[in-house]
Amino acid sequence: MECVTAPTPGLRDQKKAATRDALGVAAVTLAKSRGLDAVTADAIAAEAGVSTRTFHNYFANKEEAVLHHIEVSALEWFDMLRTRPAGEPIWASLRHVAVSIVSDPDRDLTEAFAAAQLIESTPSVVAKKLEVHHSLVRVLGEAIAERTGTDIDRDLYPNLLQSAVGNAVTAALNIWTNDSEGALSPKQLVEDAFDQLQAGLPDPREQNTN
Repeated sequence: MECVTAPTPGLRDQKKAATRDALGVAAVTLAKSRGLDAVTADAIAAEAGVSTRTFHNYFANKEEAVLHHIEVSALEWFDMLRTRPAGEPIWASLRHVAVSIVSDPDRDLTEAFAAAQLIESTPSVVAKKLEVHHSLVRVLGEAIAERTGTDIDRDLYPNLLQSAVGNAVTAALNIWTNDSEGALSPKQLVEDAFDQLQAGLPDPREQNTN
């Protein structure tokens, strides 16, 4: 209940969040241009316009800074899901959240995918990503369990659903980034992904014969 009734963050907290975000963006930007091995905490701090000491107040190392955007994105899913109407079917809620995110005109999906590719290609970051991923998957799974009256530790449903939806959105965006002709939008692909999931992933060959 405390989370629900908590006041809006004050100016100091907002500044802290902005500094953390700026450091995360700076880390990704430098890693993309130089390679993560060549990036230092000093360079990240300078890029963000703060001191190295400030950097270490927020992150233990550069890998944590690079992973920051993943945490922000995952927690955004959680926050948006928690604000959906209580009586709304879980599939409708998750579809709304996913479509809203990929349709956001202020969100640079190309940049986000480039950052994801950077992480996947850097062994030291991948190792830390697994730790972060585990905790964030748990958070989203608990939100789904809460809305569906299931138990994240005992029931398959919330675990399967968060995994299926997460991978479906990733698959849709992978197709979008590889579509040189730009025939389909991220929104169209994500909508199609949800349609297929909710239909039980029917065999396309069977559909074509009807």
